[in-house]
Amino acid sequence: MRLSRAFLPTLKETPAEAQVASHRLMLRAGMIRQTSAGIYAWLPLGWRALRKVEQIVREEQDAAGAQEILMPTIQTADLWRQSGRYDAYGPEMLRIRDRHEREMLYGPTNEEMVTDIFKAYAKSYRDLPRNLYHIQWKFRDEIRPRFGVMRGREFLMKDAYSFDLDHEGAQRSYRQMFVAYLRTFARMGLKAIPMQADTGPIGGNLSHEFIILAETGESQVFLHRDLLEFDVLSRPVDYQGDLSPIVEFWTSRYAATDEKHDEAAWAEVPEEKRVTARGIEVGHIFYFGTKYSAAMGLHVSGPDGKPVTPEMGSYGIGVSRLVGAIIEASHDEHGIIWPDPVAPFAAAVLNLKPGEAACDAAAERIYAALAPQAVLDDREERAGVKFADADLMGFPWQVIVGPRGAAAGRVELKRRATGERAEVSPEDAVARVRSH
Repeated sequence: MRLSRAFLPTLKETPAEAQVASHRLMLRAGMIRQTSAGIYAWLPLGWRALRKVEQIVREEQDAAGAQEILMPTIQTADLWRQSGRYDAYGPEMLRIRDRHEREMLYGPTNEEMVTDIFKAYAKSYRDLPRNLYHIQWKFRDEIRPRFGVMRGREFLMKDAYSFDLDHEGAQRSYRQMFVAYLRTFARMGLKAIPMQADTGPIGGNLSHEFIILAETGESQVFLHRDLLEFDVLSRPVDYQGDLSPIVEFWTSRYAATDEKHDEAAWAEVPEEKRVTARGIEVGHIFYFGTKYSAAMGLHVSGPDGKPVTPEMGSYGIGVSRLVGAIIEASHDEHGIIWPDPVAPFAAAVLNLKPGEAACDAAAERIYAALAPQAVLDDREERAGVKFADADLMGFPWQVIVGPRGAAAGRVELKRRATGERAEVSPEDAVARVRSH
């Protein structure tokens, strides 16, 4: 992407309505534009970051054995009446009528719909277990949307739904998603801590929310230091094997938000192992047994021929929320600091003197070698503007091409996260960016 041609409406001033770092920086970096309260258009830079996050989520769901489908955003009220949630859900649900006066709704979640879909085809215990997921836009009419994409009304969400023959199988599915979530967030450069949570309107009796640490987090959290030091990605995972030891490690050490904090249990944690911080929820998993399958008449024949009501769980990740959460966890006074796996582009090639033959040639050569994972700042702007915009947009690498260096066959390579700079050959610059 050439910045001289890019649709990248960056802002020098912080909009007055932006209260948290991610909202300020996403607006200033030209990632999003608010169209109404809690609803945002994703502009090219933001869309690329969102797709990077979405793809990591998808890959880990696939690896854990979930199968992707796509369900509609608009659902019939009849489905929700079967489960008993239509009247109970509250004003967050956007209720609408079509031209035939049929009651419909813009889906805030999909337990009812996926159960109805699965019920139409699952007849025998041989059809289990299954885990179906989709990545789809949701709408919840928050009474006070705020913090940009962190708490909007329309948002992109991954929700998965497991179907198992019995309690033991349902617990196995829960553990698979538990581990998949740990890996998903770790691949994004985040340290996510699972904490026991209330089930809320989803229901059930077992639930964990995944919290990442950030100074601007919405919740106070308390946790055992061992949970911060464990490397989730240090070993491969066999999702068909016994995942109990992994889950046991994470659930046997203290971790709680302020809502669930237990002072007596906290006092038993050695003082040197206690960590208090702020946190942001980025994922939530639930086991709720037969709450929906029983209400909606989902039965299969068991091995003995008798009808069995499958046990279910649901597993959500706020994909669009994650983009904001990553920025909350990784920024400085100059702008965003993207972790490599989720950066919209790996590098910005800064041509400090467009029109100068040596600068143009070197910048074009580096840009071509790194495409499509690089932007080329070929704008007729001062060097200071280019440096500030590159820091604001947070690309992990900056390859700086100036007249003096270009004449000598050298460029300056800057690592955004550390500020480290090195004078290297163009070939070395390309190799270092590619290696990450």
